[in-house]
Amino acid sequence: MISPMNKTERIVVTGLGLTCPLGNDLATFRAALLEGKSGVSSFPVRNMGDQPAGVCHFEPTKYQNRKEVRVGTRAGSIGIYCAHEALLDAGLKLDELDPSKVGVYLGITEHGNVETETEVCSLFDHYDQDVKYWTHHHNPRTVANNPAGEITVNLGLTGPHYTVGAACAAGNAGIIQGVQMLRLGECDVALAGGVSESIRAYGIFAGFKSQGALAAHEDPTQASRPFDRGRNGIVVSEGGCIYVLERLNDALARDAHIVAEVLGYRINSDGTDYVLPNPERQEECIRQAIENAGLSPSMIDLVSSHATSTPQGDEQECKALRNVFGDSTETLINNTKSFIGHSMGAAGAIELAGNLPSFADGYAHATINLDDLDPSCALSGLVENEAKKKAGGIEIILNNSFGMLGINSVLILKNFSG
Repeated sequence: MISPMNKTERIVVTGLGLTCPLGNDLATFRAALLEGKSGVSSFPVRNMGDQPAGVCHFEPTKYQNRKEVRVGTRAGSIGIYCAHEALLDAGLKLDELDPSKVGVYLGITEHGNVETETEVCSLFDHYDQDVKYWTHHHNPRTVANNPAGEITVNLGLTGPHYTVGAACAAGNAGIIQGVQMLRLGECDVALAGGVSESIRAYGIFAGFKSQGALAAHEDPTQASRPFDRGRNGIVVSEGGCIYVLERLNDALARDAHIVAEVLGYRINSDGTDYVLPNPERQEECIRQAIENAGLSPSMIDLVSSHATSTPQGDEQECKALRNVFGDSTETLINNTKSFIGHSMGAAGAIELAGNLPSFADGYAHATINLDDLDPSCALSGLVENEAKKKAGGIEIILNNSFGMLGINSVLILKNFSG
């Protein structure tokens, strides 16, 4: 039993910025989700040839000059782009904010792999392993706090910043950290979410392939197929999503448009295996988040599933979801990785964003590429292949994100109604 969340400080979302394989703004992303359009394409991976992947096509120089892009990292550029877009969406201007009261909390799966692989390959391919050609930018590029730190440097922020290493549960974890820091009074505005540059690291692809967990399909748009009997692994994706979080009283004082309110959350650990998920601990995490929010399972309108398109992972999450929600068809369940692949540390944040417009339009986007439902993944409320409008609308969303080493995160948001 965990204590109820301290409700003295209600925390709300007042803006968000994103880039993902289906677009660089929420409206474009949402339209593609409702249309059932995949964002996965073929991408050349060092030493492995073309692989299905989720690739972003934002313009880094919108908020950075060319030197800054060259000196920094892909993850940093993704974060900078999303942070600027989030502040614009929230109606906040940098010159009107106290920079010491803005915190940056970014979830990541890993950081530094891309830069280290690039330098090692460059030395072997071009410089006869002479380390004098190793870039002097390597250390700041590869420290774990880099993506969040690049944002503070670019925006001139002087409040706290750090990354939250939580494997593929990190997108939720970054948001949760922002909520907690606002409640502690450590900041007045939190830029929180997750980023990933995973497709630039061939080691990520190679690692999943060696585990038998890398997706393969002749049509890359059909490679990510959670819950389908023919699923065979993860489609690696890049991207990012950052939210502007504020205390409700502060948001109301400036007459901000409020996107949603954070109701509850929970992070726990399986404590059992490096890779294989534990459905009992996932179920526990979901139940405790619901309790934390002061709700019952029947009050959840939509579950954004984590399912990554791996045989065991999807099956285990479905066990947890069935145990919590039973045979109810009132709680709809969907999946976003079927559209964009697995964006690792950004996954939870991006997937939540794609579902937030359901508060306004009442639709749950589908899980696509679901041609032959695996009986072990059958869920009563699963939205298959076509978006579904929920009678009575969608007021509460539960967002699942789980990761390696058995870290689980669940986040619950509600439509803000005052």
